[in-house]
Amino acid sequence: MISQHCRPGPTTVAKRIIYAVITGILSVLILAGCASSCRDVKSQGFEMSSLVKNDIDLVTETHQRVVFAALRELAVKLYMRNPREWKKEGNRSLDVAVASLAVHPFPSVEGKTSIDCIRLAFDEEFLGDRVKALVAGLETMVLNSYDGHSEFYLYTMLDAQKLYNSARNIELASWLLRTKQDCNNMLFLESSDEGGKMSLSIERLFGKMINAQDMMAQIVADRSNRTIKNVLQSLVTAFIPI
Repeated sequence: MISQHCRPGPTTVAKRIIYAVITGILSVLILAGCASSCRDVKSQGFEMSSLVKNDIDLVTETHQRVVFAALRELAVKLYMRNPREWKKEGNRSLDVAVASLAVHPFPSVEGKTSIDCIRLAFDEEFLGDRVKALVAGLETMVLNSYDGHSEFYLYTMLDAQKLYNSARNIELASWLLRTKQDCNNMLFLESSDEGGKMSLSIERLFGKMINAQDMMAQIVADRSNRTIKNVLQSLVTAFIPI
């Protein structure tokens, strides 16, 4: 027989019940946390790259995509005005010719890329696809300004001067497209509307590319605390090496 003094009082019983409830709740929360952690670890496999990227890296990738998308659109517009060009390499259609410019790595023309490839578009002796030479040259030149990268991470360090110089080269390419003529006083590539001036849509594409490269140049300069040297470039000078 249990004596009155050995029986737990109401307060003690209540404490034990409360303790048991709290322990149960904590156990459930711990198990739920473990399950959640397991799910998180599995889901991180889809976004591991985000762990080594910052906002500037994402902005850089966006600006680069804007430029390459503008170049593909430029190819479409120039091929529409110069259909003889996309036919020179036996392409079945304009779309096929444009698709060939979007492949990675970007194509070369006669073994040339970047500035050397752009020059082919305005070379009297070049008999190939001038639109391809211009666009592929711009693609590879822009890619070179990003040191060949198409994805960017915390450890990726770019050169602001290269980005700035690429913008100036795009300006020069635009000027050559508008003004450069062959020995018969004909433009190498037609880019104008009926009024004789460069199509406004093409002009805007060049403006978009130039602004994107200049913006990235300034972002990188601010990030690295370096000053961009303004290049005194007249429209008759050569392209700036990247």
